[in-house]
Amino acid sequence: MRLGGNVFYQGNSAKEYAQLHVKKGFGAALCPDWISLDRPAEVREFKDVMQSYDIRIAEVGAWCNPLHPDKKEAEEKIQFMIKRLELAEELEACTCVNILGTKQIGTWFGADGACYSERFFEEAVAVSQRIIDAVRPVKTKLSFEMMPYHFLDSPQEYLRFLKAVDREAAGVHLDICNTMNHPRRFYNNGEFIRETFGLLKDKIVTMHLKDIALRTDELTVMFDEVLLGTGGMDYPVLMEEIAKLPADIPAMLEHLETEEEYDKAAEAVIRFAEGAGMKKEGSCWKV
Repeated sequence: MRLGGNVFYQGNSAKEYAQLHVKKGFGAALCPDWISLDRPAEVREFKDVMQSYDIRIAEVGAWCNPLHPDKKEAEEKIQFMIKRLELAEELEACTCVNILGTKQIGTWFGADGACYSERFFEEAVAVSQRIIDAVRPVKTKLSFEMMPYHFLDSPQEYLRFLKAVDREAAGVHLDICNTMNHPRRFYNNGEFIRETFGLLKDKIVTMHLKDIALRTDELTVMFDEVLLGTGGMDYPVLMEEIAKLPADIPAMLEHLETEEEYDKAAEAVIRFAEGAGMKKEGSCWKV
């Protein structure tokens, strides 16, 4: 496992960015906003510097809605994703990651009944194939986050999706918290974690790490993201499963507000990793 997260850097120096990750003990990094294919020399420098510090570029985010119900809007997002996948390939990042999108107009990620339909599934497959075929990457993969608001909410559905896409450059971005859309699954999430890793382990390219808590005083189901280690996710089991993966797969902390929170979350991950028998060797945590 290569741990990573936000380092709150505001500049545009590849060296400074890499050094901050080393200072935090991170072995993986997000692609920062200032890196662009419009400046190819800068892309090459960034890749070389990160490699020299043994920091793996985990993901190039392509956060948008390529399945927007408005065809013009959807086409713009598809073209954006193609560019982001091209950047991930140039950087030799682990993945270019997005969510599948939604048919809801109000947000780019929110729930809509159409997102569980076979028509939505087929459209998601076609869009994924189109993006991959436009770039034909060999050094990175296109992946989509598992989410609670569309069909990609279980390992079985992810396998069905990958089989339909039928492209070597399609991989799995794993965020277990995003699959918690039912109290029964949440309260038994250790078993679900084992099942998910058992089915997807050889296809996982990156992971997000966070924690959630179920509100027990509400009449409808509501989850809150909380500081890692303070919620209900079974991190001992999660770390046991991560320990079985190749040591260079990035696991990225996310959605925290302050540098102090990221530090506390990283400390919690390290405790769980050590509890699973992992030790840090260079930039990786491994058994």
